[in-house]
Amino acid sequence: MANRNRPLSPFMLGTLYRLQITSVMSLMHRVTGIVASVGAFGLAWWLLAVAAGGQAYANASACLASPLGMLALAAFTFALVYHLLNGIRHLMWDMGTGFELPEVYRSGYVVVALSVLLTAAIWFIALRGGA
Repeated sequence: MANRNRPLSPFMLGTLYRLQITSVMSLMHRVTGIVASVGAFGLAWWLLAVAAGGQAYANASACLASPLGMLALAAFTFALVYHLLNGIRHLMWDMGTGFELPEVYRSGYVVVALSVLLTAAIWFIALRGGA
């Protein structure tokens, strides 16, 4: 007979479990990895359109210049930046540094802040037309 008094999984959000930055960062690392992978297919599509030239490139450019295309490019940019910075954070952990709880939280906030700032800087430079 099943034990009805066993504790619930910590993944049952609500009063039993409170989201922490470490769990959110772990989830975001997985999500940004997926977004970056999907974005790589989009990049391949764009490169094929460039190689095909003419109408194929015009169609790809129009698609990427649309509001939805710009949103997808912004998400791809953020995913790449976040995944890179959080990957560096994980490499530091692999070297044995940054495992104290205050350092884990501090590095998490730094990764999020730098991801937003670097993504904004990339888009600011891109929308200005380069250097």
